[in-house]
Amino acid sequence: MRYLVLTDIHANLEALDAVVADARARGYDQTLVLGDLVGYGADPNAVVERVRSMKPTAIVRGNHDKVACGVEQADGFNAVAKSAARWTLDVLLPEYRQWLAALPEGPIDVDDTVQICHGSPFDEDAYIFDELDALRALKIASRPLCLFGHTHYPVTFELSADGFDSIGASGAAESVLKMRPGVKYLMNPGSVGQPRDGDPRAAYAIVDTARQCVELMRLKYPVEEAQAKVIRAGLPEVLAQRLAVGR
Repeated sequence: MRYLVLTDIHANLEALDAVVADARARGYDQTLVLGDLVGYGADPNAVVERVRSMKPTAIVRGNHDKVACGVEQADGFNAVAKSAARWTLDVLLPEYRQWLAALPEGPIDVDDTVQICHGSPFDEDAYIFDELDALRALKIASRPLCLFGHTHYPVTFELSADGFDSIGASGAAESVLKMRPGVKYLMNPGSVGQPRDGDPRAAYAIVDTARQCVELMRLKYPVEEAQAKVIRAGLPEVLAQRLAVGR
């Protein structure tokens, strides 16, 4: 099975379309979505429609999805995120708000190899940045590969009988992680629509369970078009600026 893995699209239609087109050329069987379809970007309705049409095998909600559809308040958001969430709530079609509100909480076990969540397997809203939280997540994870999003930083943590390690983004347009027997992996493929690791290219992954590997991709997309839409929508200008620098 080849799973296309998407996370943190954040209503960036240009990035999503580029990623899906690239993934189709490489070939995949099913789609996994790790949350935060909306928030920040200017195309929440179009992104929800695209993702729904892909009929994901498994999908979990993100914190921006919950706030944008009214399931939760934006208490923990900064001023820019709150402004974008209010705008998103106003422009989302009622059907799409209801669909987002019904998205399940993670984690979800996809098969014998893969588990997905938004923040972590122990808390859907937790941010995994440091090794202590990563180690906790790895010990709780129910599958050899736990995929997460939320931080917008591509990273892989490994736990084996020999110890614990972390692998940051390579910077390459393509890289492959070969999974080893007896090792548990906690992986964030990076954000489709709003990277924050200093690389503005869209990030996504394809998990190949037959080959026991994960293909990690970064690709350019029409950033200028996404930026122009953000400005025209009246969203905070900083949301357009950050797309060009990956911050």
